[in-house]
Amino acid sequence: FPHFKSLKELYMDDARIALNTSFLQIIGESMPSIQYLSLSNSSVSNNSRTLDQGLCPLVHLQELHMADNDLRGSLPWCLANMTSLRILDVSSNQLIGSISSSPLIHLTSIEDLILSDNHFQIPISLEPLFNHSRLKIFDAENNEINAEIIESHSLTTPNFQLQSLLLSSGYRDGITFPKFLYNQHDLEYVRLSHIKMNEEFPNWLLENNTKLRQLSLVNDSLVGPFRLPIHSHKQLRLLDVSKNNFQGHIPLEIGDILSRLTVFNISMNALDGSIPSSFGNMNFLQFLDLSNNQLTGEIPEHLAMGCVSLRSLALSNNNLEGHMFSRNFNLTNLIWLQLEGNHFVGEIPQSLSKCSSLQGLFLSNNSLSGKIPRWLGNLTVLRHIIMPKNHIEGPIPLEFCQLRILQILDISDNNISGSLPSCYDFVCIEQVHLSKNMLHGQLKEGTFFNCLTLMILDLSYNHLNGNIPDRVDGLSQLSYLILAHNNLEGEVPIQLCRLNQLQLLDLSNNNLHGHIPSCFDNTTLHERYNNGSSLQPFETSFVIMGGMDVDPKKQILESFDFTTKSITYTYQGRVPSLLSGLDLSCNRLIGHIPPQIGNLTKIQTLNLSHNNLAGPIPSTFSNLRNIESLDLSYNKLSWKIPYQLVELNTLAVFSVAYNNLSGKIPERAAQFATFNESSYEGNPFLCGPPLPICISPTTMPEASPSNEGDNNLIDMDIFFITFTTSYVIVIFGIVAVLYVNARWRRRWFYLVEMWTTSCYYFVIDNLIPTRFCH
Repeated sequence: FPHFKSLKELYMDDARIALNTSFLQIIGESMPSIQYLSLSNSSVSNNSRTLDQGLCPLVHLQELHMADNDLRGSLPWCLANMTSLRILDVSSNQLIGSISSSPLIHLTSIEDLILSDNHFQIPISLEPLFNHSRLKIFDAENNEINAEIIESHSLTTPNFQLQSLLLSSGYRDGITFPKFLYNQHDLEYVRLSHIKMNEEFPNWLLENNTKLRQLSLVNDSLVGPFRLPIHSHKQLRLLDVSKNNFQGHIPLEIGDILSRLTVFNISMNALDGSIPSSFGNMNFLQFLDLSNNQLTGEIPEHLAMGCVSLRSLALSNNNLEGHMFSRNFNLTNLIWLQLEGNHFVGEIPQSLSKCSSLQGLFLSNNSLSGKIPRWLGNLTVLRHIIMPKNHIEGPIPLEFCQLRILQILDISDNNISGSLPSCYDFVCIEQVHLSKNMLHGQLKEGTFFNCLTLMILDLSYNHLNGNIPDRVDGLSQLSYLILAHNNLEGEVPIQLCRLNQLQLLDLSNNNLHGHIPSCFDNTTLHERYNNGSSLQPFETSFVIMGGMDVDPKKQILESFDFTTKSITYTYQGRVPSLLSGLDLSCNRLIGHIPPQIGNLTKIQTLNLSHNNLAGPIPSTFSNLRNIESLDLSYNKLSWKIPYQLVELNTLAVFSVAYNNLSGKIPERAAQFATFNESSYEGNPFLCGPPLPICISPTTMPEASPSNEGDNNLIDMDIFFITFTTSYVIVIFGIVAVLYVNARWRRRWFYLVEMWTTSCYYFVIDNLIPTRFCH
């Protein structure tokens, strides 16, 4: 670059060239006057020596941005020569070392020092930087914060007055509030998170810094009461003290002292008492989160009237009671309403119909009653309707058909009745949870079966009947289909095999008949079809307006029930994404078990019990290397238990009880050593531990790969043929004798008459008086 001798600024962010030592040396030699250099998210070599050899000549630099480059090692000492450096950003790298013994202690002209997302060791006291009188912004989030005190510095108070301080660590013990903060008076942004300090809330920090706009002390193990400053603070916009151990009441005067707050989050503490009505004085409040405490009482009417800017109200998992809202309601800008896990009663209030911007309605685990309001269908931007475990009744309103961008519908475990409307044509719906209700009628092809984005469909524990629609294969993204405990009929549709994303199928406790399809290995139940699209917890967020540095998130952890290991579990969060299984139990299925079921190598649960399945247990089941629960009980399976099943090292529950199995039980090795006789009972021709030992092991038929029919002790076909033939011969012999000999024929009829008469009088004399005498 021969013509760039006087170049002052060079921007090379997101460059896709090899920024190695040679290239940086060219910059150093060709641009000696450069003052601003930005190489963020570029292809810099991951060795910090690249900086040492390439950037050291740039002694006139005032700003250096090297974020997101995967730099490793410690900072080069030649940085100490950049005495004019005002801004240094090396965030989001892999840099190490203590700042107490780094070139940073010599950069006394530094104003903005950004070290976040590295592996630096940083003393909470910041004593190594006390001499940096110009320092205004210090960002060292996600590093190792320790309680180290450096003795080599004589200053007891810092020369700097910070505007922004951001520190967080891996939650270490033995750390106290930085003492230098007592001498800071110009702070505007403070975020000290995930530092185990075990101290009380620093209300003095608010009193000393009247310009403070954001204070975040998340997960710091703060204890004691939540005390506010004596005087009102007009500049504070954000206060987040969630995930601590505060006790006692929320101060009654909070709405007067912090009247300009936009965001207030004190969730996940141990606060009790009622919600102060002074919250209604916070006219600018947009985000209020008091969830996961022990608050009691009702929602103050003044809050519902005065917080006119409120967009998110989270009061979930407390002990609140009474009706949700009265008619005096002015929260018309609500986007999220989270009231789950309380004791609210009554109907869903009509006042919520004013919330035309409502996107999330979370009312689960309360005692709400009445019908689902029809006006919910008019809130056309609703994305999440989640209100299971209440006492809501009546049908699903037809107006729900207007909610075209709905993503999650969960009204399970209520008293919902009626049939499923067939007008559903949701564009974005991903989860439908309607289990444990009183829905009836047939599964119509227009009910959720046009939803190409649907991943979970749970209609279990209802009274649905009819066939599973053939158009089920149109649900191309469906991962979990749960239709258990209904009255469904017909055969298991082969179209289910076209659901390539299918991870869990539960059709148990219905009236399905016919054969088990042999094509389930075309789904993600087979590991070779695992494409990484497993369901993850649904996370949604929105940004608080007004330039606030906050992005509130809510993780929606929907759940469903599934029986495995003979126990019904409720699966929630990330666990369902790891669960895979097939449950066709308690139906009327017939025929042999398809050997292809052994190709479902991803499943943890296979339950085919309580059917009419016959034939052998496929030896291919030895391929089910992730299986934890295998239940084939109460069928008509015959022949031997394949000895290859001993290879299933993850098997925890195994049952082949009440079948027609015979021969020797596989060797009691590995997991099979843990199964007792209840796993094999009801098979009279099985023997070997834990059942009685086989009488003559040498004569026991052995499994033959070429002819599995030899595995049984008795050839059942020959047995039935011989028995039937003998029975017919005996009957014909008796008829022939009676026909030829008239004397024997009369004697025979006399005996029949005497036997009939004796039985008649026996019934009259012994049975009738005891049943009808009273």
